[in-house]
Amino acid sequence: MIALLGVLVAVGGVLVPTMWFNLRDLRDADAAGVEAMAAAKRVAPDLLSYDYRTVGEDLARAGAHTTGELTRHYKELATSLASKAKEQKIVQTVAVAGAAVERAEPGRVEVLLFVNTGTVKEIPGKAQPQQQFTPNRARFVMVRQDSRWLVADLSTLLGTA
Repeated sequence: MIALLGVLVAVGGVLVPTMWFNLRDLRDADAAGVEAMAAAKRVAPDLLSYDYRTVGEDLARAGAHTTGELTRHYKELATSLASKAKEQKIVQTVAVAGAAVERAEPGRVEVLLFVNTGTVKEIPGKAQPQQQFTPNRARFVMVRQDSRWLVADLSTLLGTA
């Protein structure tokens, strides 16, 4: 009986610290999820909206919220999207309707955003500009760099950026 009690104390001595560290990791991941989701909701309109009259500045502002390959992608987008946006006089606005954390670790969080996209563009031969409203979703991979949460990757229903 004493041997069994000794084994239980030894097992408890191992499990309690392990459970403590797991609990701490879960709390850290939960806090990261809350912070990253708030950041994603705040920057989503900057990353997904643009106006043909200011598309260069819009993409530069969006790039300031990104890191890694996504930053490079926004720099490339400045030429291809800018010419199309100016040609068709496209104005795209995005409003975040909702958000949820899909997966969270202390330094990396995946956030699913539900967004409403409004697009206005001129179509050659049409008297009035075409207006379109589309509910959409976007997935942001947020990473913490220093004290900021930046978007390292994003994908939408239309594909990966």
